[in-house]
Amino acid sequence: MNKQQRNIYVLIIVIANMIFDQFSKYEARLNIAYDQTINVIGKHFILTKIENSGAFLSTGDSLEGSVKFIFLSLLPLIALSYGIYYLLRHPYLPRLLAFGISFVIGGGLGNLYDRIVYGSVTDFMHVDFLLFKTGIFNLADVSIMVGMVMIIINLYVKRPVPELLED
Repeated sequence: MNKQQRNIYVLIIVIANMIFDQFSKYEARLNIAYDQTINVIGKHFILTKIENSGAFLSTGDSLEGSVKFIFLSLLPLIALSYGIYYLLRHPYLPRLLAFGISFVIGGGLGNLYDRIVYGSVTDFMHVDFLLFKTGIFNLADVSIMVGMVMIIINLYVKRPVPELLED
């Protein structure tokens, strides 16, 4: 695969993550009322809509005006933009790493779009399986977590060690 094809795949992954996230949030905004609980798989997978004006687990929710904008919109926009630049400028990254970064960026852009356009991020899914219990999240959060798992796995994948040149 050449550099141009690879960059197209990277952009498709980023954009697809954003589109799926935004579509799911659109449906949640349209079909789930605030304080409504929809049991999808008993009480183990629940749909319930909230608006999160902070970041992960409402971090930064209490920040004021311009400080909140800087930390929750401007800095993430700069970081995500750099991530895209990095991916496109480094075509020889391992595939798993490139996919992982693409998922993180796509999810990050999905949440950033909400924050800029709506002033908060729509979260609507909750999982509670015995010892595994989450807060309320969205598909962008899933993309970010899947991407981070790919990045971590990439750290532990064995790659061939280059041979040393002998004199």
